[in-house]
Amino acid sequence: MQQVFQLIEQVVTGLGYELVTVEGSPRGRLLRVFIDIARGITVADCETVSNQLTRAFEVENIDYDRLEVSSPGLDRPLTKPADFERFAGADIRLRTRVPVGNQRNFTGVLKGLREGVVIVDTEKGELQVAFDDVEKVRLVPRL
Repeated sequence: MQQVFQLIEQVVTGLGYELVTVEGSPRGRLLRVFIDIARGITVADCETVSNQLTRAFEVENIDYDRLEVSSPGLDRPLTKPADFERFAGADIRLRTRVPVGNQRNFTGVLKGLREGVVIVDTEKGELQVAFDDVEKVRLVPRL
């Protein structure tokens, strides 16, 4: 899967988009690719990336049944250290790998990432979690 991920990342970034994440089914039959760009993703963007990936998969002999290309949505996951800087000030939902004070799920305002530590302003005060101890983070849309 790592080889497929690297190919997808190369194609997506080569087209000027950000690769948010890739999800695959257990046997690699379904590939879901989530892309983003500052101006927002359109159907045409998804079509462009899908067409390029399809060609790249043919050239590289990558076997799959279905490819889905999509925007990450309003509740976009934060996966890379740069995401934590870019979305500083946003409302987030964070899940840790291990409990912090008997709790693994937190909500609050993302303050950023400093020296490998994610900082979140929660109702109970400032939470600091090592980036490697973060299991999952998603934006909470403000509507």
